[in-house]
Amino acid sequence: MMNSKNLIQIKQFCLYHEIENTFITELHNYGLVEIIILEEDEFLQPEQLPTVEKMIRLHYDLKINMEGIDVIANLLDKIEVLQQNLTTTQNKLRLYEHHQIE
Repeated sequence: MMNSKNLIQIKQFCLYHEIENTFITELHNYGLVEIIILEEDEFLQPEQLPTVEKMIRLHYDLKINMEGIDVIANLLDKIEVLQQNLTTTQNKLRLYEHHQIE
């Protein structure tokens, strides 16, 4: 069960950032954010905020369209997965090298 008191109201979030509510809807349509609907109001989860704020900068400051933001988000996800794989591989290698020395 989700704790609704921690949710961020999209209306308030958009007012604060001076952006259109439709921007969040578009992010949702592209599968980039999850919108939670409670009592006919729309909310974001707090852990999504850094991602949404990054996308606001890409769109409003760098003038990147939704298609571009979608591509960038997917590439960043792939980079994160590769980084995790690299870390895992490096740890295994260290373990292997450590055993070779003994």
